[in-house]
Amino acid sequence: MDFAHLHVHTHFSLLDGLSKIDDLVLRAKELELPAIAITDHGNMYGAVEFYEKCKKAGIKPIIGCELYVAPRRLDQKEGQIDSKNYHLTALCKNANGYKNLIQLVSISGLDGFYYKPRIDKEILKKYKDDIVFLSGCLKGEIAQALINSGMEVAEEKLKEYVDILGKEDFYLELQHHPNYASQLKVNEGLRELGKKYGLKTVLTCDSHYLRTEDRDTHEVLLAIQTGVTMNDNDRMSLRDFDLSLKDPKELYEHYKDEPEILKNSIEIADKCNFDFDFKSLNYPKASFKGVENNEEFLKKIVYESLPNFYDIKDQKIIDRIEYELSIIKQSGYIDYILIVWDIVKFCVENKIPCNARGSAAGSIVCYLLRISNVDPIKFDLYFERFLNPERVSPPDIDLDVSDKDRSAVIGYITHRFGEKNVAQVATFGIMKSRLAVRDVTRALGLPYSLGDQIAKIMPMNMKIEEALEAIPELKEIYLSNLDAKLVIDVSKKLEGVARHLSTHAAGVVVAPTELVNYVPLQHSSRKEGEVVVQYSKDYVEKLGLLKFDILGLANLNIIKQSLRVIKKIHGKDIDINK
Repeated sequence: MDFAHLHVHTHFSLLDGLSKIDDLVLRAKELELPAIAITDHGNMYGAVEFYEKCKKAGIKPIIGCELYVAPRRLDQKEGQIDSKNYHLTALCKNANGYKNLIQLVSISGLDGFYYKPRIDKEILKKYKDDIVFLSGCLKGEIAQALINSGMEVAEEKLKEYVDILGKEDFYLELQHHPNYASQLKVNEGLRELGKKYGLKTVLTCDSHYLRTEDRDTHEVLLAIQTGVTMNDNDRMSLRDFDLSLKDPKELYEHYKDEPEILKNSIEIADKCNFDFDFKSLNYPKASFKGVENNEEFLKKIVYESLPNFYDIKDQKIIDRIEYELSIIKQSGYIDYILIVWDIVKFCVENKIPCNARGSAAGSIVCYLLRISNVDPIKFDLYFERFLNPERVSPPDIDLDVSDKDRSAVIGYITHRFGEKNVAQVATFGIMKSRLAVRDVTRALGLPYSLGDQIAKIMPMNMKIEEALEAIPELKEIYLSNLDAKLVIDVSKKLEGVARHLSTHAAGVVVAPTELVNYVPLQHSSRKEGEVVVQYSKDYVEKLGLLKFDILGLANLNIIKQSLRVIKKIHGKDIDINK
């Protein structure tokens, strides 16, 4: 009774999917699924986390996305004509399929964005290889034709997709919504088209939450997304659909006369064999004019700096330098150290306050290169906290710069490595307890004062369940006020769900070639033209990409301006490090 769920939304389908990845994988394990896909709306935010957690649970992860296809070309963005779009489910088969999928997702987020991240059929044709495509939900183009225009138009649309995608990896997607007339009509039409054109059909469930009883909570989530209340009669609703992660036994019972539509899910799962590479380092090479050997160059600049800090005849110092250089070489981080040195050198030359933070302070090499301003010998600091030969993990040099100058530093990095090789890192706003309570109260159409009262009782950063046990006042309002009980019960289910994407305060990623060869990209919501990697910082590092933490701090700018004023008034240059 094998079945693989191939159309699954996590909470990274922001304010539309309810399933947190930990809970999704646990439910897939309970259902004994051999494989499961992730197909969030227009993005791949959760792909690496999903992959890791499925692997750990012994479930085959399938990396995918529900793409939005523009009605015309993606550069056409005119009124209501182009705000409409069609859904298409995409699942990568292998490493080449992953590269093509991240191209599709990146183009949709960078070039095609118009209300939603969109591709067009020309782009689809260019990057279709090694991807399995399903025709999509009721918002798929063929399904829409069946609903609105009839079989003749649907056939034309189908022929267009077959011409672009071929037959081998294009499946007609039936969905299990047996109580919805339009879905039954579409399923019947797709069956007919499949027989006529020799295309296979496959069953999916378009899961947005885990269990049928989550439906009401999902409705609240949609109300939060659209800024309406549950009392609005014309609000967006999916109540007519059961979008849970259904038990395959239930599906086999319902479709016992056509078991092939379930078996085809396993056929597709067997085609999809992509694994992330967590072993390779994808660092750019540090290049300097006239330098042919970076190992020798690093050693040269370290020893040239030595007389400024230590007695050049002190053998303990020499031994420490040689030991650190040997570990840096052995670990493969010569280029990394030189790249950071080059950034710091730019800061020094441009009078930008810059300090390394964290374990880099334990390295005499970093001290001599002025990456760190802390003397590791004087303060007896361990190099192994920075780079341990017993447990090699990427060194992490965090740089604090003055906030007014951070954009200049990032501009320099971009100039050095190329605009398409550098981006900032995504981070996700999560519904914590207080925020969830306020959002839920508003969506339920209850008085603001109720949500405010509940939220203020809750301690910061304490989970709702813990707060109910620890705070008698909260427990009392929960037991005595039915509205408060409803708010708290719904908020518990939404707690921890991703609410929005933003840009990480410090993270900057640099790749040896265009970043789109490694990770999906999109525009930042913070600043026009700013590009972010769709994966959060930990997963960027797992993929072997070079990530810097460059944090802009106001206090460094205050110090910079204070020193400038002292110089102007008193004529004195002060070295703040002394």
